[in-house]
Amino acid sequence: MTTPTAPRPRSRRALLRATLLPAGLAASLVLVPLPSAFAAPSADAVIAEVYGGGGNSGATLKNDFIELANKGGAAFGLTGWSVQYISASPGANSQWSVTPLTGSIAPGGRYLVAEAAGAGGTVALPTPDATGSLALSGTGGTVALVQGTDPLTCKTAADCAADPRVRDLVGFGTAVVREGAPVTGASNTASVARRANLADTDDNSADLVAGDPTPVNSYGESAEGTTPGGPAGPTEPGPLRIHDIQGTTRVSPQLGNTVPGVPGIVTGVRGYGSKGFWIQDPNADADPATSEGLFVYTGSKVPTVKAGDSVLVTGKVAEYYPNYAGGSQSLTQLTAPLVTVLSSDNAVPAPVVVSTRNIPGTYTQDAAGGSVEGLPLLPEKYTLDFYESLEGMNVQVKDVRVIQATDKYNELWVAADAQDQKSKRGGVLYESYREPNVGRLMVQQLAPVAQQPFPVANVGDLLTGTTTGPLDYNSFGGYTLAATSVGAVQDNHLEREVTAPAADREATIATYNVENLAPGNPDSKFAELAQAVVTNLRSPDVIALEEIQDNNGATSNGTVDASVTVAKFIAAIQAAGGPAYDWRSVNPVDGKDGGEPGGNIRQVFLFNPQRISFTDVPAADPTNTPVDVAGTGTAASLTASPGRIDPGNEAWANSRKPLIGQFSFRGKKLFVIANHFNSKGGDQGIDSRFQAPARSSEVQRVKQAVVEQAFVAKLLAADPTAKIVSVGDFNDYQFSPALAALTQGGVLRDLVNELPEKEQYSYVYQGNSQVLDHILVSPEVGYAKYDVVHINSEFAQQASDHDPQIVRVKP
Repeated sequence: MTTPTAPRPRSRRALLRATLLPAGLAASLVLVPLPSAFAAPSADAVIAEVYGGGGNSGATLKNDFIELANKGGAAFGLTGWSVQYISASPGANSQWSVTPLTGSIAPGGRYLVAEAAGAGGTVALPTPDATGSLALSGTGGTVALVQGTDPLTCKTAADCAADPRVRDLVGFGTAVVREGAPVTGASNTASVARRANLADTDDNSADLVAGDPTPVNSYGESAEGTTPGGPAGPTEPGPLRIHDIQGTTRVSPQLGNTVPGVPGIVTGVRGYGSKGFWIQDPNADADPATSEGLFVYTGSKVPTVKAGDSVLVTGKVAEYYPNYAGGSQSLTQLTAPLVTVLSSDNAVPAPVVVSTRNIPGTYTQDAAGGSVEGLPLLPEKYTLDFYESLEGMNVQVKDVRVIQATDKYNELWVAADAQDQKSKRGGVLYESYREPNVGRLMVQQLAPVAQQPFPVANVGDLLTGTTTGPLDYNSFGGYTLAATSVGAVQDNHLEREVTAPAADREATIATYNVENLAPGNPDSKFAELAQAVVTNLRSPDVIALEEIQDNNGATSNGTVDASVTVAKFIAAIQAAGGPAYDWRSVNPVDGKDGGEPGGNIRQVFLFNPQRISFTDVPAADPTNTPVDVAGTGTAASLTASPGRIDPGNEAWANSRKPLIGQFSFRGKKLFVIANHFNSKGGDQGIDSRFQAPARSSEVQRVKQAVVEQAFVAKLLAADPTAKIVSVGDFNDYQFSPALAALTQGGVLRDLVNELPEKEQYSYVYQGNSQVLDHILVSPEVGYAKYDVVHINSEFAQQASDHDPQIVRVKP
């Protein structure tokens, strides 16, 4: 599988929260004279809460815990760090105990370390981010956040303050080792926690306060019955409304604060995956930049509210990033909530209809690659600002065209703006980095499918009537309409294409990414792919296949041979009425060509020996020997066929190496290169909070293109009349730097540019019909009839996520 415009790992879509990743605003520091030695106050990671009474007499929680927080503006890496503990009055033989840490704390995020359990207690901690065995005292001791995992040696406040490894330190009870004065009040039923603004003045008594234990993990989950303020919900509205919490930028001005009694009407409930519910204030303010909707995250608890309930919610304000490292936007939400239902069956606030009339024509503000989070929202000018200003609110689309088919996760994409550039078959074309399509909107079903089946639609179908629900955001699709009601599908009767027949004197060369084909795949997948080869591609003379896995698929045991996979596919083609294809390939080094771990994907040539012959030129070491050019003029040939182009070049690290073969058609040489450039994994998405988004994977593809272009140029220098066809999944667009590098000097021409504009696509992702697969030819090929055969990417039922391509040439 390839990743076009953003990373696309799939486990269980964005509804499963991997991590609560809030964006933070550093708290202002209050500097006061301290009575003891102290280290420099921390501007990022701090110890947020310490509890040593877990499992003791009278305790509710079973375990001790240490909670960390990050008040900085960037993720704080914890790998190689530790939390350490020593008794309140350490003696000569006292030693620090250590719990190693891994992972990171995101800006504004929390990180929960579970420590030793006692014999009592009835409530488990929320899922910890790290686990240790420190037996903390319930009443007094010292906890330190330390860079490194070697035990500290300091036994006094001054010595610990002088140790540069100590990032933060909390002494409680009668602790001798502390910052300033120790914080008092810890007990079997009380923790010590840093105040709401996470201030670190290096005076523990000023910065922390005793109270009910409130462990929160990086998911935002809290322990049952330990939420701030106790189990009782609010009884009176607090001073803040939803628009006050959302604010006029992407990050809440109340981030990290516990806000009491926020009123709203429940507009939608999600009882699975990322559990929670949306509330909306029916009394909007006059500022279009401030959203009136908000998600209330209930963690592992299934919400008990229902749409139409009027509620008051007390909770901590957080910013959840579905994919922080990937540059995703954040969702403002309330975590660890206490909820009071005031009344039920109230009217849900009327939805905002999203359409051509109100979606701005310019996609986003440009921050020169920086974050747009701190910029004021301009919803009447920029698309991403417009959607952000509606975050969590009830929105609606009417009679919209489907631009990406229903997938197995019960999602589809619609064109909320009818003015986006339309493809020939009903999608929207992605034509440049500068002008992303503004009307693309994912629709994701909110109700469980068992209760309300999700419509199955293809590209070009119409989603009639109204589709309504809160506006959400997820890491794989950006802004998403979480539909409480979905319109009906009007079938546009999209047909799978069949390429034109070839004349007898035309050689036909195709490329097809068969999406991790392995022997263990269902027979139905082999049959569908084979039928496409025979019927839709009309049994090409040569087929370059991408993503052929080894004989045991994704099992990682050193196997690299793919003969079983290929034989099964060839048999399926024959069963579908096709020819008895022969094949050539070169096995990769185990684990060195990327793709699904253990799969060892590679390119394979299938060819019909009744129509075209393969010129075998053995290499001493096919996997590692780079192919070269021998001879000149019409005698020019390859030194290895099949061969791999410069496989040792660092451009191909953890990526597929181009496979080249020499063929003969009616006595004429034909050189074919099968490609699968590195994926777009790691790129920031179109809707990233960083604008313009970084395309980090592009660097390697440009290097790959330069290597291949040099080889093609060398072959053409030896024989300027050489007929070269370069095909495959290049994982990049026709307007990309990689394709510009590959065609440098006119050694190859990209045939997709010769199609009518509305037909230039081979893949659909995030509602964009775009080009990832290409066929390029050298100048002397001349005659080239090229076709992208649309049979997969626009359909809910797919044998692969790519459409195959074919070219007819006359060597």
